[in-house]
Order: sequence, then structure tokens, then C-alpha cells
Amino acid sequence: MTTFTIAIGSDHAGFKYKEAIKAMLLAEGHTVKDFGTYSDASCDYPDWIRPTAEAVARGEFQFGIVLGGSGNGEAIVANKVKGIRCGLCWNEQVAIWNRSHNDGNVLSLGERTVTLDEALKIVRTWLATPFEGGRHLPRIQKIEQA
Repeated sequence: MTTFTIAIGSDHAGFKYKEAIKAMLLAEGHTVKDFGTYSDASCDYPDWIRPTAEAVARGEFQFGIVLGGSGNGEAIVANKVKGIRCGLCWNEQVAIWNRSHNDGNVLSLGERTVTLDEALKIVRTWLATPFEGGRHLPRIQKIEQA
């Protein structure tokens, strides 16, 4: 099994799943850095999501995982960081497409939208899916360089 370096972050609404996903990843041998939040006390999600995405963009981690109540705001914040391709995934098929078609490097999940069992399966599937390559990535890189 391939192991990865993974940055993970959430707001209070994604805290429970973040902790469970982090435990699963560590048990499977991945290297994980938790960028917070560190409790379920109400907080502003950009404070935790942006540093997670920035660490991936700087190349400190191969992948990132961000969580919130719906995952929508987290994906928006992550995608504002140059070099991040964050996808909100609500099932395993969407996770496959995010990685294989879009070369996603950050996964966003909503704790209020999927069960914990589904979230763990989505993470495993997302990490196991390679990018198929193709014509899209060079265009993305050209846009980022402009």
C-alpha cells in the first residue's frame, strides 16, 4: 500500500470526522499533520482551511483533506489558494472523478452530508485513485502561470 503525507483541517462542524479520518490515516501508515481546529467549539472555517491548503500548495504535503458541515465553504476557501484543486465529494464515484479527471490535491467533505462510514470510504477511494493524465492539467498550469 502506498502511503502519503497529508494535511488535514476542519472547522467545528467537521471536527468529529476529522479526528476519525486522522486516526484511520495514521493507522494505515500515512503521515498526517492536523492544522486544526482542535475542538468542536464554534470557529471560523477559513482560519483552519486556508493554512491546510497553503501547506499543500507549498509542497509540504502531497494531499490535503478539509472538512466542515457541508464542505462547500471549505472547498471555496481551499480553491482560492494558487495550485489547489479541491473537490467536494459526497460519494466514492465523485471522489474517483475528482482524482482521475481533475487531479484533485485537496478533498473536501461535509460532516452533515455523509455518514462517517461513507466519509472513510471516500477518503480511502480518493487516495487510491491516480490521475489519468490528459490535456486538462497543462491548461491549468498555464492559467496559474499567467
